[in-house]
Amino acid sequence: MNAVVRDPAARGRATALVLGLCVLWPLLQIAEFNPAVLFAPGNLATLGGFLATFLPPATDADFLGLLAAATLDTLAIATVGIALALLIAVPLALLATRSLSIGRLDGRLRPLSEALRLCARGLTLVLRGVPELVWALVFVRIFGLGPAAGVAALAITYGGMLAKVYAEILESTDLTPARALLAAGSGRLGALGYGLLPVASDELMSYTVYRWECAVRASVVMGFVGAGGLGQLMDQSMKMLNGGEACSILITFLLLVMAADALSAWLRRQVR
Repeated sequence: MNAVVRDPAARGRATALVLGLCVLWPLLQIAEFNPAVLFAPGNLATLGGFLATFLPPATDADFLGLLAAATLDTLAIATVGIALALLIAVPLALLATRSLSIGRLDGRLRPLSEALRLCARGLTLVLRGVPELVWALVFVRIFGLGPAAGVAALAITYGGMLAKVYAEILESTDLTPARALLAAGSGRLGALGYGLLPVASDELMSYTVYRWECAVRASVVMGFVGAGGLGQLMDQSMKMLNGGEACSILITFLLLVMAADALSAWLRRQVR
């Protein structure tokens, strides 16, 4: 008879699964997550009545004009927010990337280089540590209701996110060309432009486009706190219990996400 082949990692996987369940169960209790509530007869009737108001979608000319303007606001918030985030992220990423630190150009400056790098990493942590929704609430107080608050919130939060990931991508790429350029007397920008970017450009572009997709979604959420766009229009429709308008907004948002996904796929193919 053939000997039974046992997976040597089976015991470790089973132990990890049991430990994971032991940790997850009390967390579910703390979160008070109870899916059975969704299927209670009274709740199902309420949910069905609410969804029934979504049909047919609103198609009157006045509302469609507001919907088109809100969609343009959402796209503008996401695009301008990412553009400003890049202005924050690129310098921070350069400071946070160890392979491009000034300490590699001059060993005497290594303590200063490490201090600048730690400060840059600390700043990115602060920027991305506060959710964009919280920043939007703050900037609504400053700029008032409208897209400006959403743009500022996205610029700060996504600036920190992009800086962190850009630095990690640059650190994880093959550093041999950049180190050779630095050893030959090249500056940091030359080492970046000719040593690191040609290798890391695909990954950097892919992540940037992905973050733009996320910014489109985030701009809708921030609209619920007064930052303009589709979210603010949705909030108004829901408060007025106008299901037809809410349905039209949801359809528009889904189409917008699909268009963003198609655009990101096209851009990735162009980079490759």
